[in-house]
Amino acid sequence: MGKSIFVNFVSDPANDRMKSIVGLACAAQAVNDGHNVSVFFAAAGVRFLDAAFLTELEAEMGPDSTMVHGFMDALLAGADLHCSFGSVKAVLGHAEGDGALFISDDKIAWSGPPGVIALATASDVQLMY
Repeated sequence: MGKSIFVNFVSDPANDRMKSIVGLACAAQAVNDGHNVSVFFAAAGVRFLDAAFLTELEAEMGPDSTMVHGFMDALLAGADLHCSFGSVKAVLGHAEGDGALFISDDKIAWSGPPGVIALATASDVQLMY
């Protein structure tokens, strides 16, 4: 039986792109390994929900890379996804229901600090990027 793994993205991926890509890779690997993965995007970590930013990150890996989108596809397929409604509004300028995020509204739970605490305390392993 797999572990319950909570991955919290709060750092600005624009400031440390490689660390951010490693975080996505670890979260995707946990999904691929069959673990129960919950991912929360908060603070500047919500940039991962911006399609244009994901394309920029992809370019870091090379002109023909699909790795970053592959990691996001793995998370979409097998992780429980959450985001901070306040952070999305403050960082990206979008609100719940806009349909403006890379992940559709029906695939992500909108929450805040109570959601982070609930996910962290229910997990066996916590990773923060």
